[in-house]
Amino acid sequence: MRTNIVHEGAGFLEYEIRQIVERAYHMRDMGLQITWENIGDPIAMNEEVAPWIKEIVCDLVNQNNSWGYCPTRGVLETREFLVDQVNMREDSVRITPNDIIFFNGTADAIDKVYELVHRDARILLPAPVYSTHSSNENKRGGYKPLQFRLDPKNNWLPDMDEIRNIVHYNPQIAGIGLINPDNPTGIVYPKEILEEFAEIARQYGLFLLADEIYAHICYNGAKTCHLSQVVHDVPAIAMRGISKEYPWPGARCAWIEVLNKNKDPNFSTYIDSILNSKMLEVCATTLPQLSIPRVFGSPKYAEHLKTRAEIFGNRANQAYDIFSKVPGLICHRPQGAFYMSVVFEDGVFHRGQKLPVKNAELRSYIDSLCENVPGDKQFVYNLLGSKGICIVPLTGFATDMCGFRVTMLNTDDKVRNSLFQQIADSATEFINS
Repeated sequence: MRTNIVHEGAGFLEYEIRQIVERAYHMRDMGLQITWENIGDPIAMNEEVAPWIKEIVCDLVNQNNSWGYCPTRGVLETREFLVDQVNMREDSVRITPNDIIFFNGTADAIDKVYELVHRDARILLPAPVYSTHSSNENKRGGYKPLQFRLDPKNNWLPDMDEIRNIVHYNPQIAGIGLINPDNPTGIVYPKEILEEFAEIARQYGLFLLADEIYAHICYNGAKTCHLSQVVHDVPAIAMRGISKEYPWPGARCAWIEVLNKNKDPNFSTYIDSILNSKMLEVCATTLPQLSIPRVFGSPKYAEHLKTRAEIFGNRANQAYDIFSKVPGLICHRPQGAFYMSVVFEDGVFHRGQKLPVKNAELRSYIDSLCENVPGDKQFVYNLLGSKGICIVPLTGFATDMCGFRVTMLNTDDKVRNSLFQQIADSATEFINS
């Protein structure tokens, strides 16, 4: 074309969770049967939505107002309900319905929040981090993200002194982002760590951003501390949604809680730009919003959350018991969400490592994928070809740490145990090959 139309950040749009599917499809075309362990969709893994939640949604479908537009910020009744929930939290920043803005899924919220930050400002992110966050940060300015390290040898906790140094020596940093509970590691940030984030933000004039989509999926003794409970006077954004809690990922329904908007005029203008951008789309989907007060407000919901958390906790312990026994792997018992990240020890990779693949055409394709890629991708591709199990390499989460992420979503206990064991045995075989 006579004028370049490609955005300068286009090369940074990476989503390994879906991209590996294309390679798996190609292997499937060669006759391989695939077991999908790559994506966090409970419905795809056969979780049944509670009948009482379905009844609420069915009733709303029969109401004419659920078929129309809603205000750009979202359904007022729902925003008022969510405001009450926030304001009832211990030590929480108080908000109003105007501090809630709805989006078509958390990914839509992430896209808007990062896109409308000034091009030259940076949001400091963890490593590893869910790739929708890192890709949107990269896309805005066409650069790799500034990141702090989550330490797999210290229960995935960050080094707060490292974060202070990064912030101090990089004045272009305007905000700090995190996911709590975390995807892909399964960590739940302790309250004291969140308070340190808030203090750093206060000291350096930053805003905080917390993706809390898994806020109520905690287990193994962990409890979520919401961002609203620790920021006090620091400007901040918390992201919430229903895709993982009901679960209803196909609803594409999420919202942000804007905290302390008027504490800083620059932050206030930034939030206004997010709302104005959303106005260009008119509004988010109405029906799922209408369901929130009924579902969250049901006397059955607390037990619903408790039961699911116990289920995922048991599955997380099952995974930990298997992977923690493998020499050459580092893992931490997950505390939240439904993921576990396993890291390969330094020095376990060398040239020529492979898993057995009988199909010669498939072997050749895997070998071609393994050229000039990190060791964890080589393992994941070999696992695909050898066992037909599709997992995500950890380097797909904006980190140089080699490892892999598994999910806790398979509903069949025996099948899930077999999958974890096959992955663990394959890791041992790959390391020793």
